[in-house]
Parts: sequence; structure tokens; C-alpha cells
Amino acid sequence: MSEHFVPTIKEYFQEHARSFPWRETDDPYAILVSEMMLQQTQTNRVVEKYQQFLMALPTVSDLAEASTAQVLALWQGLGYNRRGLYLQRAARAIVDTHGGIVPDDPRLLETLPGIGRNTAGAIAAFAYNRPVVFIETNIRRVFLHFFFADREGVPDSELLLLIERYLDYHQPRLWYYALMDYGAMLGRTVANPNRRSKQYVRQSAFAGSNRQLRGAILRTVVGTGTVSLSELRRQLSIAPEKISLCVEQLSKEGFVIRHGNSITIKE
Repeated sequence: MSEHFVPTIKEYFQEHARSFPWRETDDPYAILVSEMMLQQTQTNRVVEKYQQFLMALPTVSDLAEASTAQVLALWQGLGYNRRGLYLQRAARAIVDTHGGIVPDDPRLLETLPGIGRNTAGAIAAFAYNRPVVFIETNIRRVFLHFFFADREGVPDSELLLLIERYLDYHQPRLWYYALMDYGAMLGRTVANPNRRSKQYVRQSAFAGSNRQLRGAILRTVVGTGTVSLSELRRQLSIAPEKISLCVEQLSKEGFVIRHGNSITIKE
């Protein structure tokens, strides 16, 4: 099967390439925004928010100077609000340390808040067409499907060796797009190969979770500016101890500030 691997991926891409607004630009800032949004969020949910975000904050300087409340308001609907904070902190670091230019070196990108090895690799590949080795959900799915059909518990370290082996050093951007599109197709048509990954973890239910409650609290505070704990309890119909725990967590993570019985967004 390995001898047909590259032609299969490229032929599929030629006929079924997906179109996304972040594929129509090589603006490093726009791609930084898209990659942070796409972490753990499906593409169909990202498209509209991505366009709204860039319309409101079109440059890295705009994002760096924006209020936290504005950033979180723009982020609503994407989930994992921590990523919105990290994105703004990354923008501020880019302005302060890199002269407002998103680095093209993955090692420098990894020093920015919220950016790990794989996100750094994706930004370098898509913004600067650099042949960087990285992995994400759809890419993982492709290599497990083609090369590890009969194995369980496959570590990313083995997959990364194959990703490097088959990397297109002349057109890494297009090659990664092709891998992702083939992986998305596999996600719709076969039993999930990612279950054979050592990194596979089944996502816990969102409804009724701590994450859902934290998101509801943030939406309320962003919408009102300042809100009392008693008003949160009334609006959300949640036990006081759960409200207090989530507010404490949000405070420690830099989202909100508590003043006695009231909380506001931290700027």
C-alpha cells in the first residue's frame, strides 16, 4: 500500500480539495488566528468566527491592544476560551518581542503562549511554506489508516517518522492540506483510525460539565461587564458551591477578577 500512498493522497486532493478562507491567504497573523481557533474545534464552526474576528481585529497590533472582554466576546461559540486568552497574549509577545511580525521559526513560535510543537509547525508550514514536521487529528488518521491498520496503541513518535519520510519539501503547504482533506474524508467514511493511536482519548460529555458552566459564567460576565455571584446563581440555576469553584478557577487562570461578591473580566 505504501507505494500508492502519495499518489492516492494527491489525486484525492486534486478532485476534492476543501476551500477555507485561511487557505486563501499567506498572512501569518491570519493563519495564527485560524490555527488557534482550529485547536479542538471543527472547521465548520470556525469559518464564521474566523472572519468576524479578523474583521474586528485585522492585525496583530489590533489584537494586542484590544480589551480582554472584546477578545472573549469575539471568541464566544468556539469553546475552550483559554485559547482566546493565549492568542491575545501571543499577539502581545509578537508585538513586544518580534516587532509585530509572526516568527517563521517553529522554535520561536513555541515560545509564544498557547503554542505547542504541532501548532508551531502548522503556522510555519501554512504561513511560510516551511517543510516542518507536525501532526494533528486528520494527519494522524491518514497515517494510521495506511500504515498501522493492524496495530493498537501506536505512538505519535512512530507516526512523525513517517510524516517526515513522506513530507513534500517543495510544497509542504499543499501536501499538508492534502493530508488533512484525506483525513477528513476518512473521518466520514471509515471507523475512526485514531482509536488505534496511543494518544487517543475519548472526549467527555460537554453537557453539564465544568467546562460548560465556566463558559456560561464567562458569557454572562462579558455581556454585563460586572456581575454578582448571587446574580450568576439566579441566572444559571447552579448550586453556589459550583459557581464559587468555577469563579475561583477562572480567576486563577486570568479570566476574571473577584471583588467581594462581584466579578469582572480581567484586563
